[in-house]
Amino acid sequence: GEDVNLEEWRAQIKRGTLEYAILLLARQGPCYGYEMMSRLARRPILAAGESTIYPLLRRLLKDGRLSAFWQETAQGLPPRKYYCITPAGLECLAAMEAQWAELLAALKSLEKEEEHEDGQTAE
Repeated sequence: GEDVNLEEWRAQIKRGTLEYAILLLARQGPCYGYEMMSRLARRPILAAGESTIYPLLRRLLKDGRLSAFWQETAQGLPPRKYYCITPAGLECLAAMEAQWAELLAALKSLEKEEEHEDGQTAE
């Protein structure tokens, strides 16, 4: 039914924006994977599991948009891998922000066009 299509659409949007969201988190300061997952989970539309987040983090590392370091934690706990944004990541994020603003502006202008659809639109 309709719900299934909406779910698929939401999944597509999430796939397209998760990288952007991760870079936004990393720009705020060093962040470990589970912490990113928790922070995304507080915003259900961006919530993603380990099977999505970790491959994405690995790809961003490989692409040089993130760097990582290991940090010791409290006694007896395994060290944590923290991710940081790199200069290339910041550049990428700036480009994404510009594209995102452009996308939102385009959608807004379509909404406005709809409001004025009284046969007056010049083609």
